[in-house]
Amino acid sequence: MRELVNEVHAWLAWAEESGLQNLAPESRPTEPVKVEPKVKLPLLDAVRTELGECTRCKLHRTRSNIVFGVGNPEARLMFVGEAPGEDEDLQGFPFVGKAGQLLTKMIEAMGLRRDDVYICNTVKCRPPNNRNPEPDELEACEPFLKGQLGAVKPEAIVTLGKFAAQSLLRDSTPITRLRGRWREYQGIPVMPTFHPAYLLRSPGEKGKVWEDLKQVMKKLGLPPAKGGAS
Repeated sequence: MRELVNEVHAWLAWAEESGLQNLAPESRPTEPVKVEPKVKLPLLDAVRTELGECTRCKLHRTRSNIVFGVGNPEARLMFVGEAPGEDEDLQGFPFVGKAGQLLTKMIEAMGLRRDDVYICNTVKCRPPNNRNPEPDELEACEPFLKGQLGAVKPEAIVTLGKFAAQSLLRDSTPITRLRGRWREYQGIPVMPTFHPAYLLRSPGEKGKVWEDLKQVMKKLGLPPAKGGAS
């Protein structure tokens, strides 16, 4: 019980430091602290509530829907992509187009289901014409990505594509050199790899991504799989 109380206090302190002040309630010393049996789902909901119908950057002008994230709020593994595409913008869910179908195959090749992991993007709104997210857009969404990571607390993170890796790791190294090598984000192991959309254009690179995912499986103690995603 004390561990849960400490976890909630630490997360609220982090939220306030990250700029999500509304997630940290006012101190009420005369009231006893109430601790729910599970804390991750309420905190993830709090991040979505704070995001609201966001107008913090120019992407809100052209979006159809905010694409927050989906999956297990207590996932051991978290996938972080770059930005929603057209299908994601229309449906309001990440990775539901062709790239998302390939990501599903990648997850299943690891012996998991999409419901076992948590999936989100660095920015929550689709950039016009699927252009790359710009620095001010990444900056505006960063507190909410950090909120998702802080709420889920995965044991490992897989970043998908250049912008996801560079944004999370604060490293401008090209993805061709970042991928396949373990890095760390606030104590959480991070495996950068190629984006599924890139693999659709360059199917010959799928083998490299499978090698990256096998490292993740080993890190999480998952049983070895027989083959990669086709």
